[in-house]
Amino acid sequence: MLLLGVPGSLRQGSHNRRLLAAAAAQLPRSVTLRVYDGLGDVPPYCEDDAAPVAVRALREAIAGADALLFATPEYNGSIPGQLKNALDWASRPFPDNALRGRPAAVVGASTGLFGAVWAQAELRKVLRTAGADVLDDELPVGQADSAFTADGALADPDLHTALADLVARLVQQARVPAA
Repeated sequence: MLLLGVPGSLRQGSHNRRLLAAAAAQLPRSVTLRVYDGLGDVPPYCEDDAAPVAVRALREAIAGADALLFATPEYNGSIPGQLKNALDWASRPFPDNALRGRPAAVVGASTGLFGAVWAQAELRKVLRTAGADVLDDELPVGQADSAFTADGALADPDLHTALADLVARLVQQARVPAA
């Protein structure tokens, strides 16, 4: 089984990439998490334009995954523009798009106290509107500068357990055939 991990931050050393790595460590051996690194290549959405190569690659990566795990920071109370832009491309053509019916979950880390809770809510809304089958769970990781251990796990035992539970639910949702 393949989970596609999508970091909302373009920064290679971002806290949300670390959160995806922590999630990958919680997965059973039969499940692989592959991080999508092409977000920065996706051009601004324009309905007049045919899908360029980067957009086709994004759609193929989503369609080829059994489930999606998004890890988003919070920029000005919402999701990063580049992530929203990529989802606008991925949501076309509607309703038969790569996100349609795809199991998805959202987590988030930020250096503030609230762990990107607003961004997570916004991202779940965007994904649902595009047709993804989104878990209601959220995992806010606040004060992300000190939230991880040296080996990359979440330092807070409750957060560690919550992340393990969330990815287990996502894997289970991906294994259940759509009705």
